[in-house]
Amino acid sequence: MQLTGAQIVIECLKEQGVDTVFGYPGGAILNVYDELYKHRDEIRHVLTSHEQGASHAADGYARSTGRVGVCFATSGPGATNLVTGIATAYMDSVPMVAITCNVGVSLLGKDSFQEIDIAGITTPITKHNFIVKDITKLAESIRRAFRIASKGRPGPVLVDIPKDVTANKTEFTPIRIEQENRDTERITDQALGQAVQMIQDSQKPYIFVGGGAVISEASQELLEFAEKIQSPVADSLMGKGAFNGHHKLYTGMLGMHGTKTSNYGVSECDLLIGIGVRFSDRVTGNAKKFASHAKILQFDIDPAEINKNVITDAHIIGDIKEILIRLNQRLAQQDHGSWLDKIMAYKEKYPLSYRQEGLSGPYLVEEIYRQTQGDSIIVTEVGQHQMWAAQFYKYSKPRTLITSGGLGTMGYGLGAAIGAQMANPGKQVVNIAGDGCFRMNMNEIATAVRQKLPLIQVVVNNHVLGMVRQWQTLFYDQHYSATVLNDSVDFVKLAEAMGAKGLRAVTKEEFSEAFAEALASQMPVLIDCIIPSDDKVWPMVAPGAAINEVFGEEDLEK
Repeated sequence: MQLTGAQIVIECLKEQGVDTVFGYPGGAILNVYDELYKHRDEIRHVLTSHEQGASHAADGYARSTGRVGVCFATSGPGATNLVTGIATAYMDSVPMVAITCNVGVSLLGKDSFQEIDIAGITTPITKHNFIVKDITKLAESIRRAFRIASKGRPGPVLVDIPKDVTANKTEFTPIRIEQENRDTERITDQALGQAVQMIQDSQKPYIFVGGGAVISEASQELLEFAEKIQSPVADSLMGKGAFNGHHKLYTGMLGMHGTKTSNYGVSECDLLIGIGVRFSDRVTGNAKKFASHAKILQFDIDPAEINKNVITDAHIIGDIKEILIRLNQRLAQQDHGSWLDKIMAYKEKYPLSYRQEGLSGPYLVEEIYRQTQGDSIIVTEVGQHQMWAAQFYKYSKPRTLITSGGLGTMGYGLGAAIGAQMANPGKQVVNIAGDGCFRMNMNEIATAVRQKLPLIQVVVNNHVLGMVRQWQTLFYDQHYSATVLNDSVDFVKLAEAMGAKGLRAVTKEEFSEAFAEALASQMPVLIDCIIPSDDKVWPMVAPGAAINEVFGEEDLEK
């Protein structure tokens, strides 16, 4: 059948099972939006307040479901406004397809109105991108984009379509999309055998799990693996929920703001098993001193991650779930009682703690956990509140912490929360933001109101850029350069102006009451929570230090 390019775009989205698109229209993409209007009963469009919000919403949709998130933008500034969201998805291996439209083919390269080489701009931050100048290649390009975005290590793909290509016609033949098989071709018997031998030889193993285990949906296999080899388990920020945070083998996050238990344990183990992790600098600290007594065994789907930041003694390349299934079949039950006793003693001696007087970030997170009974999707911005959310909320399931890890994108959370809430209407979504982050994309409150979403926006308001101020306090002689937000912005009035409910909490009791009210409201609610400017995230590893040099507030006082 003969279809226009715009019709082909919509038909290809339907082939992929896309039910939601986040975006913002403009002249170059009008043909696609006109066709989308005709299919509004099949594909819902969420009009965000800004294209960056659309990209973050597609990201949040993808992280919370494992499906490919989709966003639309027009040419020029519309397309460039997606860049930060695309880079965020790229750093955290999030499957996303961004579809932009450009000026007509004859106008490309002539500095035409709202023309930009968005394919060139996004080349370093996408798995692949396309500029489709020939309508006969449009359908296959879109199909390839979805395949590339979701296969292997996921990531964002951009498809840029000149406006005349969306208007031209060509023959279109629909196809049935087959589910891709997991990557297993590089999982060899030799690599499995070497891993089994290393595990059996170990007396003090430690598992370090990251986002790859979440993406692979390997939680059950990971639990069996940890219990079989009797190993304590630490996680990265992106790995939250892959291993149940309530399990006795769980020791908390590893790295700069990890627990003392995890940092000491990894520094003393004789075998560190990295599962779906990239050993980032925030985890390793001084890489030369990282896990210096251990052999390193790494499992990852991406061979580029092997020996990139930490040199391994052995590795297996392939899908994490499949690797763990095959290892669990080969491994006998291990017993590391004395090692676990030592780690459990660390857990008892070095629990996470915070000051109990007055309202604080950790208290907010624990109260959110209590009132939601641990059954919500937590989204965060980036900074102190993000670390408190990682430390004090117990994640028992994957895809329940949505946060920007690799790029550390301030302004990410509210858009991502909208995407997660659209994808999970039966779940309570809570976005935790610092006041500095919230300002960056607070216009998306209007989007939440327009969509009648019951999400809760908690603003941890210390009137400073908290994490930067913490570094200025500890390492820059208290030179608070450009980090004090001493203006008169009223977040409660701002929420009300956009049609949401606004509440303020200055005490623990006020926050408990406000959050309970928000849960019962079934509409967008913002809670402005006033906390002290000098509250800090503890424990901490100083930049350039080894992770076993972790210190807390009590260590500074000594």
